[in-house]
Amino acid sequence: MTTPTTAPSPATAAPAAGPLRGQLGTYVGLTVVLLGMVALFGSLSEYFLTRETFVTIANEIPALAVMAVGMTFVLIIAGIDLSVGSVLALSAAVTAAAILQWKLSVPAAAALGLATGLLCGAVTGAVSVAWRLPSFIVSLGMLEAVRGGAYLVTDSRTQYVGDAISGLAAPWIGGISVAFLLALLLVVVGQLVLSRTVFGRYVVGIGTNEEAMRLAGVDPRPIRIAVFAITGLLAGLAGLMQSARLEAADPNAGVGIELQVIAAVVIGGTSLMGGRGSVVNTFFGVLIIAVLEAGLAQVGASEPSKRIITGAVIVVAVIIDTVRQRRADRRLA
Repeated sequence: MTTPTTAPSPATAAPAAGPLRGQLGTYVGLTVVLLGMVALFGSLSEYFLTRETFVTIANEIPALAVMAVGMTFVLIIAGIDLSVGSVLALSAAVTAAAILQWKLSVPAAAALGLATGLLCGAVTGAVSVAWRLPSFIVSLGMLEAVRGGAYLVTDSRTQYVGDAISGLAAPWIGGISVAFLLALLLVVVGQLVLSRTVFGRYVVGIGTNEEAMRLAGVDPRPIRIAVFAITGLLAGLAGLMQSARLEAADPNAGVGIELQVIAAVVIGGTSLMGGRGSVVNTFFGVLIIAVLEAGLAQVGASEPSKRIITGAVIVVAVIIDTVRQRRADRRLA
């Protein structure tokens, strides 16, 4: 009589997000880089190491941070979403139109803006999955289509909403905005989902070996769609945060921000090849980019110089990630 074998649970079949030692090393490395940048700009500008500078940085990064949370999940499944900046603009435009033209209440208008982001992300994921198209191509098409939608909704003009949703950007504790505290909360929730839930393990497993997940009985398609939908939802929330800070919805908002979002995630150590990443590390990446931009602005760097330096930092981060991945592969071989 043979004893039936028990199939491994899909929740445990997927590999963990990374060894504890590797995660700790990444945390330490990112912290050293961040503190080094703060010390450098503090020595170059007498105004950098001030409370006002750090409060300003904190209040400017919520939109970037929440989009980076979603992009972390997208990159972990070996995808990419180039449409988040356009989704930000369309969600903000829909919210403004709902308040100014359709006379909806602020909560209803905000919910409509978030639903718009969710729908855009779901469409990107569904098209990519249904036709087995690279998410790069699908999201590139969505980038253009959604931006066109933002122009249509706003009639290509900035819509001023005043203080209707300014509560998100209002100073609360020590001048820190509600949006920043919400972004911090989402970083914590995102990390817990990634590392402590079955959904998070599925996400890592799909990015590591999608075929193995299928053999384990897990259908990757709804998970992929869900990841893109969540990313769209967070881009919609970023649109609300930016509108609250500017008290306006600009159809040109978020142009190029998708590159900053991807850069923050990559600087945080998430692999472009999928299967490895951390939301907390991504937040470090957001802080590094924010400190770099603020520091360069205070030392009087020109716009071309800032772009060159930021681009060089991104390339170096990718090189470091590639070298680290090759070393890890050699250790496992």
